[in-house]
Amino acid sequence: MLNNYSTEDKVLLSVDCIIFGFDKEGLKILLIKRDFAPEKGKWSLMGGFLKKSESLNDAAIRVLNHYTGLQNIYMEQFYAYSEVDRDPEERTISVAYYALINIENHNTELIRNYHAEWFNISKMPKLIFDHDDMVAHAVRRLRYRTSTKPVGFELLPEKFTMRQLLELYEAILDKELDKRNFISKINSLDILVKLNEKDMLSSRKGSYLYMFDKEKYDAKLLNHFVLNL
Repeated sequence: MLNNYSTEDKVLLSVDCIIFGFDKEGLKILLIKRDFAPEKGKWSLMGGFLKKSESLNDAAIRVLNHYTGLQNIYMEQFYAYSEVDRDPEERTISVAYYALINIENHNTELIRNYHAEWFNISKMPKLIFDHDDMVAHAVRRLRYRTSTKPVGFELLPEKFTMRQLLELYEAILDKELDKRNFISKINSLDILVKLNEKDMLSSRKGSYLYMFDKEKYDAKLLNHFVLNL
């Protein structure tokens, strides 16, 4: 069979990364101010083009490490964007990933160097191209993930209060949850270790601190469940 590859159209392939973080102010997203045309000076997701020697996952890992200095980040590929006119410069297909990181752990110097900034997900600026659609899609995927897999190991500090975990779920789901019901359902997953330590800043009596049992947490990631909150 003749090789007809040379006669086919060539298009660019990129990866775009929606990087979620969490702190006391809620669910956040890391954005970068674009320093080249088109749309120079406007806010954008972090991304880059696929190299010939890379898989898509390799490219996403490279982009995330380049901008945050982090490795072994939880990330998930969730959609490909291929509208013909999505990039005014070149015909470009973008494969989107969302990533979860602990805001305290990233390289703040790298972020300053790339004019990047954390925004509350509800107050982020308008983004270039179809990046707003990507973010909305990623948020929907993250919300769905809370009902089928545990969330928190990547976003919370190593030790956290039950209140912090509740606030994380409320931030992701964008709704207030019943505290007793939430604690009951989280405890039923058997993924937390209660410590003999307290956070004395949260109240006069203090709040007990917890850690994730990584082995049980990872096991839950492999098995879907239904957590109706």
